[in-house]
Amino acid sequence: MKTLDLKLVTNEVARLCIEANYYIGNDVLNKIKECHKTETSELGKVILGQIIENDEIASNDNVPMCQDTGLVVVFLEVGTEVKIDGDIYQAINDGVAKGYEEGYLRKSVIKHPLDRVNTKNNTPAVIHTKLVPGSDKVKIIVAPKGGGSENMSTLRMFKPADGVQGIKDFVIESVKKAGGNPCPPIIVGVGIGGNFERCAQLAKEALLRDINDSNADPIAANLEKELLELINNTNVGPQGLGGKTTALAVKVETQGCHFASLPVAINLNCHAARHKEVTL
Repeated sequence: MKTLDLKLVTNEVARLCIEANYYIGNDVLNKIKECHKTETSELGKVILGQIIENDEIASNDNVPMCQDTGLVVVFLEVGTEVKIDGDIYQAINDGVAKGYEEGYLRKSVIKHPLDRVNTKNNTPAVIHTKLVPGSDKVKIIVAPKGGGSENMSTLRMFKPADGVQGIKDFVIESVKKAGGNPCPPIIVGVGIGGNFERCAQLAKEALLRDINDSNADPIAANLEKELLELINNTNVGPQGLGGKTTALAVKVETQGCHFASLPVAINLNCHAARHKEVTL
């Protein structure tokens, strides 16, 4: 059994916080470049060009790609063959504080939703934990989420009779209502099933996938394809100013649920799509 070094956890989380904010994923940047070539709106094309330039400057100059450097969401996978002496959650939050200080990242977290005083170190992070049987590894995914896109998230408890069409209508309605607020082009995470809280987590987990992949489940994969086409026909466009590039991708994740329920959550991500990971 391996003993986890919590100082290493702190240092790696700090590094990931900085890198997630400085360096856009190649998959996302290449997708934006593809959309720039095919965008029919002249204004939309200009905006996509500016986004590409912004991301390249951030990467080359080691600065944040957006002033909103987000609330840190951490997906933590811990092998059952790993021994942890101490508080791994504190180690993660220490890493967030270290990363946001050393990376000159904006601290956006308040200590209480009704007593809005800044914690001044961007903690606490939101941490989701999963145990992995038989593994001696720890995987940490750091996904800072900006307020503009997060505020456009929504959830609805459908009746099963509402079916796939009800879900499609809900997603399109939500994207249109969001307009330019989540800074399109967006990535749309859709969680279907589970229960009230689980479908929201599924929607956020969906945003961690490679932008070019498709769900292995053919039903979900087909829905992803249909929704992307429908969304890009809304004419919301880059930054909500019109055009065919409203979304770069749609990612759907599902889980079994109660036969009387059909929970659906939508989590929108801006074009920055910040997330980095490490396995220890």
